[in-house]
Amino acid sequence: MGIRLSEALEIVVKTHPGMVRSHNEDSVFGNPNCGLVILADGMGGYNAGEVASGMATTVLSSELEQAFAVNPPEQLGENGEGCAHTAIREQVARANLAIYNAAESQPQYAGMGTTLVLGLFYDNRLTVAHIGDSRLYRLRDGVIESLTRDHSLLQEQIDAGMISVEEARHSQNKNLVTRAVGVDPEVEVELHDYDTAPGDIYLLCSDGLNDMVEDEEISMTLQVLGANLELAATQLIEMANDNGGRDNVSVILVKVLQEFPARQDWWRRLFNWFK
Repeated sequence: MGIRLSEALEIVVKTHPGMVRSHNEDSVFGNPNCGLVILADGMGGYNAGEVASGMATTVLSSELEQAFAVNPPEQLGENGEGCAHTAIREQVARANLAIYNAAESQPQYAGMGTTLVLGLFYDNRLTVAHIGDSRLYRLRDGVIESLTRDHSLLQEQIDAGMISVEEARHSQNKNLVTRAVGVDPEVEVELHDYDTAPGDIYLLCSDGLNDMVEDEEISMTLQVLGANLELAATQLIEMANDNGGRDNVSVILVKVLQEFPARQDWWRRLFNWFK
C-alpha cells in the first residue's frame, strides 16, 4: 500500500485583506488528499479581481481533481508528456478562456485577470505552474529559494541589468505583470518539476507578502516556526500587515512529513515489465 498524501503533507492556507484594501481579491485553495495547492491574486476594478481569482481556483481545483482521478499525475500520456503537465496546461487554458469570455461579455468585469501559482505534489515530486508575480518558495536545510521567476516588468528590468534587485524593491513599477490569466484569449503557463524531500517547507504567496517582507525575514520565520505551520502562516501575514499591509496577503504553507512514492498497481508493474 502506498502512503496517503494527506499523511505525507501538512497544508495550511490563510488569506487576509491587508490594512489598506477594503476587500480581498486573492483566492486560495489547498487539498492534502490530492496534493494540490493553488493561489491566485486578482486584478481589475470593483470586485472584478475577486471574480477572476475565484474563477481560476474553482475551475482548476475541480477540473484537476477530476482529471487526476482518471489519469494519475505520474502517468505518461500518449504523447510522452506526464499527465500532470498535460492536465495543468489544459485546465489553465480552460480557466483563462472562461475569465476572458466573462470579461468580454460583462462590462463590469472588463479587463479583469489574475496571477496564478499552483503546486501539485505526487510521487516524491512537485510540479510548479505559474503565471504573473505570485511566488512559490522552498525552504530546505535552512536555505530559502524562489522556485518561480516573476512574469513582471521589474523582473525583465532586473534581467536586462537596468536596475538592481534592491532598486526593484523600491520601484514604483510594482504590480506591472507581463503575463496574467484571463487578459488575452490564450496564455502560456510556465511549468517546472522538482524532487521533494522530507522536511521541505514550501510557501506559495501573493505579492502582498513578498513586497512587504524581505526574503530573509520569511526564511527566518519559517525556520523558527516551521514546527507549527499554522503559527508560521499567521506570523507571516502579521509581519506584512505590520509593515504597512498595502495589499491583500495570502500564504499557503506545505510541509513534507515523509516520502510519498506513487502506489504501483500490479497491472502497471506488469505492463512496465513487458515494455
